[in-house]
Amino acid sequence: MKKNNLKVVKIDKNKSLFNYEKKILIKELTLDLKLGYYDFEKEKPQKVKFSLEIDYEDKKPTSDKDIKSIVNYGQVVKLIKKLTKNKHYNFLETLAEDVFVGIQITKKRSHEKL
Repeated sequence: MKKNNLKVVKIDKNKSLFNYEKKILIKELTLDLKLGYYDFEKEKPQKVKFSLEIDYEDKKPTSDKDIKSIVNYGQVVKLIKKLTKNKHYNFLETLAEDVFVGIQITKKRSHEKL
């Protein structure tokens, strides 16, 4: 009779089986900002439209019972407004480097050992 070579694997309940790739999307957020290099551009604020994507990875899925499992979009917008309030940017590129920020989720198996 042939011996069975199967091993029992214990799953650590503290480790996630998946990594969740999440994406925060903010589309067409329009703010009046102080922007421009030339003197005539500095005379009055200009309308700047933001469309942002932030990719991040999370070990936990979104839970309908846990508000901490989601990103508060209002807070993200508030942070952008705070960052840009009363600050003059000469270039859009500088503004873009200072600012990074809905949610799109994909699910894939984690490469961690069980």
